[in-house]
Amino acid sequence: MNKLTYDELVATRLTTAEAASVPRHPVVVILDDIRSLYNVGSIFRTADAFHVACVATCGFTPAPPRPEISKTALGADAVVPTLAFSSTVEAIEHYRSAGFTIMAAEIGHGSRTTQELASGDYPLAVVVGNELTGVSQQALSLCDGMIEIPMFGTKHSLNVAVATGIILAGTVQRYRMFSS
Repeated sequence: MNKLTYDELVATRLTTAEAASVPRHPVVVILDDIRSLYNVGSIFRTADAFHVACVATCGFTPAPPRPEISKTALGADAVVPTLAFSSTVEAIEHYRSAGFTIMAAEIGHGSRTTQELASGDYPLAVVVGNELTGVSQQALSLCDGMIEIPMFGTKHSLNVAVATGIILAGTVQRYRMFSS
């Protein structure tokens, strides 16, 4: 058993030009007042890995270009489409008017896992929340539902960048299952 070499890995990935022309998965990440530049950078890197449609920065979430974001994103912030909104409410209204289902990454009554998503849930915008307080109640009240990550230990939350990665893995895989 051998790992792929760097050259072998690069040969299997999209080039920057290809990334701009290959259709993106109909999933958007809405960042609701994320405070850490490094979490934002990590989310951009993950958004690139799953070739999602856009990362929307909202409120006081830092937006590219920022050196701290680029450092963590390893340049993904330059290839992932991004929009900046003054508020999460504005972003939700924008994506709802474009026909997206809006889901908050939260645990609550009636929340679903990514495995429970249906084809009618796409295109999908996922709101991920502040590191301390999660998705704001104002944003949550505008969402169509909640996506939760099944957790089996003693803690009830994850770092926002880690949670976003898990959710994007699940939502994109689920979409690809429907579209194949």
